[in-house]
Amino acid sequence: MKICYITNLYPPTVLGGAEIVVEKTALEMVKKGHKVIVITTSPDYEEHFIKHENIRIYQINTTKLYPVYRQTEVSGIKKPLWHIYDLWNNDTLNRIEKILQDTDTDIIHINNYKGLSLSCFKAGKDLGIPVVFESHDFSLICPRANLIRGNNTLCKKRNLICDIYVDKQRKLLSDNVDLLISPSHFMIEKFKENQFFNNTRCVKIPLGVEYTNHKSAKTYDIIDITYIGTLGKHKGVHTLINAFKEIPNSNIRLHIIGKGYDEEEFKQRAQNDKRIIFHGFVDNNSITEYYDSSNIVIIPSICYDNSPLVIYESFSTGTPVIGSDIGGIPELIIDNYNGLLFEPGNSADLKDKILTIINNNVLLRRLEDNAASTLPENSMKIMTDRMIEEYKKLLRT
Repeated sequence: MKICYITNLYPPTVLGGAEIVVEKTALEMVKKGHKVIVITTSPDYEEHFIKHENIRIYQINTTKLYPVYRQTEVSGIKKPLWHIYDLWNNDTLNRIEKILQDTDTDIIHINNYKGLSLSCFKAGKDLGIPVVFESHDFSLICPRANLIRGNNTLCKKRNLICDIYVDKQRKLLSDNVDLLISPSHFMIEKFKENQFFNNTRCVKIPLGVEYTNHKSAKTYDIIDITYIGTLGKHKGVHTLINAFKEIPNSNIRLHIIGKGYDEEEFKQRAQNDKRIIFHGFVDNNSITEYYDSSNIVIIPSICYDNSPLVIYESFSTGTPVIGSDIGGIPELIIDNYNGLLFEPGNSADLKDKILTIINNNVLLRRLEDNAASTLPENSMKIMTDRMIEEYKKLLRT
């Protein structure tokens, strides 16, 4: 089978978990004997062709105003203009169709598409190739992609401008998707609430991780608490820092891994507490060391996280997770089984949950054992086998 993965970012250009998921999926498909191409955005203003691990990667130049990977650095009028330009791009459509024809592609699997415009969905319809859309964020129903307002509160009702933007996207997307895949039921339901994919088959396929499940050896003299992800307020990092600083214990550490919009503000917030350590961006190939050495991983999101890869990776090492009770997170964390849930944005509740674990080693070890048994063995193989089943169904219709 010849599979084309379309994704706005692809390693080594990484801003979040989605592009890592796409790479791991593509590599697994190659191992299974399928031919894989990747179409992604260029990191500059030129087109590039790369061959890596038997994957043909086309970095196409669709950029107006700024490249996708620089989105965290840009502010002001450029942002809304970029979104307007990115609604539809005929040059992108023509280039993608040419690549698909040249590579004789059987299946198109679109992931995050911002920077490639909604035109990329039409390529399949034009060429008679089935289109799968795997949704990692809420770009279709929110210009910010996370359903968070500028004041870092949940957006429960769009304003008029956003309504117009989303309605335009709904019309441009049309019926160009043959199958929606999501790792959470929450995201599927959120799309249907907003009148997307009502006549499209939708399937939940949990994410897979490439790591072999193992319960890493933990030490307990110092309790290591870790956050891995984007450093933005929508991810609730300030809630975590506030909660941690309220705990006077000298035998705990907070490790913060990642980069993002609000990094400097978080460092200022934490600067008087030497127990809080910022590690910056850590390459995915090295990240398992942090899971192995962590006693607890925390996902403090105040946004509707879909299905954080960090939770899957934590469980694969037997590391329990404290997470916000929001979005798709409670579909992964079973409260008091493989972790604990807390009220989003409530630093007092998060503090209590941290204390519950660090003051009870019996509970901590039980959560570790359960976390280690949460994921099925070979979860990456299971995920990609499910995808292949869905691809074959589309090709038979």
